[in-house]
Amino acid sequence: MGNSALRAHVETAQKTGVFQLKDRGLTEFPSELQKLTSNLRTIDLSNNKIESLPPMIIGKFTVLKSLSLNNNKLTVLPEELCNLKKLEMLSLNNNHLRELPSTFGQLAALKTLSLSGNQLRALPPQLCSLRHLDVVDLSKNQIRSIPDIVGELQVIELNLNQNQISQISVKISCCPRLKVLRLEENCLELSMLPQSILSDSQICLLAVEGNLFEIKKLRELEGYDKVCICVLHHCSRDDNGETT
Repeated sequence: MGNSALRAHVETAQKTGVFQLKDRGLTEFPSELQKLTSNLRTIDLSNNKIESLPPMIIGKFTVLKSLSLNNNKLTVLPEELCNLKKLEMLSLNNNHLRELPSTFGQLAALKTLSLSGNQLRALPPQLCSLRHLDVVDLSKNQIRSIPDIVGELQVIELNLNQNQISQISVKISCCPRLKVLRLEENCLELSMLPQSILSDSQICLLAVEGNLFEIKKLRELEGYDKVCICVLHHCSRDDNGETT
C-alpha cells in the first residue's frame, strides 16, 4: 500500500476515531497510528499478514474500545496490550496464538472476546479476572479439558465448539451468569458431562451436538426439561421437555 493512501486513511481516522484497513496485505502494524493514540476508538486490521504488535505503541491507545485483528499471523500478544483500560471488544480470530499475556486480566472493561481458530490448549485462567466479560468465543482451538477455575467466569455466553474437550469440571455449574454453553463437536462422553449443568446451573441453552453420545440419551438425565438443547443448530422443546 502506498504512503499517500495510508496517509489518507490516517487523516480520515483522525476525524472519525475509526481506523479500518482490511485485506491490504499489511505485514506490520502501521506505525503512523501512534499519532492517533489519544483519539482512536476503533481499529480494524483484519485479513492482513501482521505477525506482531509493537509493544511501544499498542498500549497507548487510551480511548480505544474495539480492536479487531482477525485473520492475521499473530503468535504472541505483548503485555502492553493489557494497558488498554477502555477496551470493550477484542477480536483475534484465526491467528496462531497459544496463550494470553499474564496481565490479560487487567483489561477491566472487556465485554466481548473472540479467539476462535487459534492454538490455545487450555482455558486461559486470566479470563476469570474479567468481571464485565459477557461473551467469549474459544471455538476451533485445541482445548482438552475445562478445569475447576471455570466456575469463576462471569460470562453470559461461552463458545467451546470444535475443540478436543473430553473432561469438564462440575464447577462450570457455578458460573453465576452463564446462560449459553456451546460444546459442539468435541470429544465428550455423556458420563463426562456434569449433570449439574442441567439440574443446578443458570444455563438455559446447551449445544452438544457432535460429541461421543446420542442427544436422546440426555433425556434420561435429571434436569433435561429445564434446559433448551440445541440439535443441528435448532433449539426447541415441547411442554413435556422433549426436543422437537
